[in-house]
Formats: sequence, structure tokens, C-alpha cells
Amino acid sequence: MPFVRIDAYRTDSDRLDALGRAVHDALVETLAVPPEDHFQVLTGHDGTHSGLRWGDYLGIRRDEGIVFVAITMRAGRTPGRKQALYRRIAELAHAYAGTEPRNVFVTVTENSSADWSLGEGVAQYLSSPGAGVS
Repeated sequence: MPFVRIDAYRTDSDRLDALGRAVHDALVETLAVPPEDHFQVLTGHDGTHSGLRWGDYLGIRRDEGIVFVAITMRAGRTPGRKQALYRRIAELAHAYAGTEPRNVFVTVTENSSADWSLGEGVAQYLSSPGAGVS
């Protein structure tokens, strides 16, 4: 059950939608997340009322095409699976939205089953036997 936040600089709704599809498709392909497990917040920043800041950390030259992707999910994926996810997000962001891979900044935050309520004030992962990692 990944929860995804995508923040992009000076972008329109079509690009935000394409970025959201790229991240979701990458999660489905690389981590076997169920296709209907789709929860995202997509935000464009105009540089006047809201903005993003970035640098050239680790020698990666980023520019106004920057996209920040923050994924929160339950723990359990191997470093190799995460690396495959990062690579696929960058590939699909380029294919779907024209975003240069150097501008795709991804973070993953992991937590446990007790850290989720998917509605109705219930911790579904604690009360559902056999609920897998997603």
C-alpha cells in the first residue's frame, strides 16, 4: 500500500498525471503492487506561491524539470528491488512526461503494518490475516 507524493516545478496537470502514471506503473512492475492500490498526491509548484529548491549534490545537475517523488510503504523490499524501482521510475518519467532522469529525485520511507489506516479508523493490516506487503 504505497502512498506517493509527487512535487514538480512549473508543471501542468497533464505532466503531473503522466508522472503519477509513471510512478504507479513502476511500483506495479518492480514491486508487484496491485494495480488498484493507487494512492497519490500530485502537486505542481509555480515558483511564486510555492516552490522547490534543489542543488547539484553528488554531481547531478538538476534544473527546473525537477520532480520529487516521496514513497511511503511498509518495510520488506530488498535494496535490489528498490534500485529497480528507482531506475524504472526514471525511465517511465522520461517516456511518459519527458522528464530527464537526472531530474527524478526519489525517496522511500518504510514503516510497519501498525502505521496504516486505510479508512474507517481501522488498522486493516493488523486485522487482516495474510495481508501481504504492498
